[in-house]
Amino acid sequence: MGSNDGESDEKPMRQVNLSTFWIGKYEVTQSEWQSVMGSNPATGYGVGADYPVYNVSWYAILKYCNLRSMAEGLTPVYSISGSTNPANWGNVPTSNNSTWNAATCNWSANGYRLPTEAEWEYAARGGNQSQNYPYSGSNTIGNVAWHYNNSYAMGSSHPNYGTNNVGTKASNELGIYDMSGNVWEWCWDWYGTYPVTLQTNPVGADSGHYRVFRGGSWVNYANGCSVSYRNFDFATYSFNYLGFRCVRVSP
Repeated sequence: MGSNDGESDEKPMRQVNLSTFWIGKYEVTQSEWQSVMGSNPATGYGVGADYPVYNVSWYAILKYCNLRSMAEGLTPVYSISGSTNPANWGNVPTSNNSTWNAATCNWSANGYRLPTEAEWEYAARGGNQSQNYPYSGSNTIGNVAWHYNNSYAMGSSHPNYGTNNVGTKASNELGIYDMSGNVWEWCWDWYGTYPVTLQTNPVGADSGHYRVFRGGSWVNYANGCSVSYRNFDFATYSFNYLGFRCVRVSP
């Protein structure tokens, strides 16, 4: 995990042990979001059933994950104020909220959740089939990612400007798509530093100001789409280049 050649917060490269998990083959799509949440927040930068959802905050994703889990008969993962039912949580906050920041995660529950930053990077690197590519599945970014050069730079009149349908670039070694480019992907972790010693199933800092997102997007140059590059913002943040994918524990 990490890189000795990247930004300061990627260093040093370190080893992490992870339990097995399932991760979405694709970024969560607009149709998947709408079927659970009842509306589509994505507008103006690629709209359609198979486009990745964007304009979603970290807070809103907690609600989505639990509602989807409940709809599919799975055990919800997230708890806020002692409840796993989003009906008891109130409205999704649009400003920093200490109650929602204190959300807890039942790591053994079989419902949907955000990946930890370590899980995300393991999957992006190709897992135990990794070829150590700088981008998720290739040495050549254009083969696997919608990014600045083949999306944003094309101009707003071009059909590839903005987000693009999930799975239209090549997959990585594990058959997972768009872990570099298209939309940034929220992770569970508070943004912080990591110990250099070996960790098992790290879940990030205990507290912080920002949540992590990874993978780069359609507006980013190549370096921002590498498998080790880190980004972060407030849990309320939403924008036209920021989405997510889901994880579940392996049965």
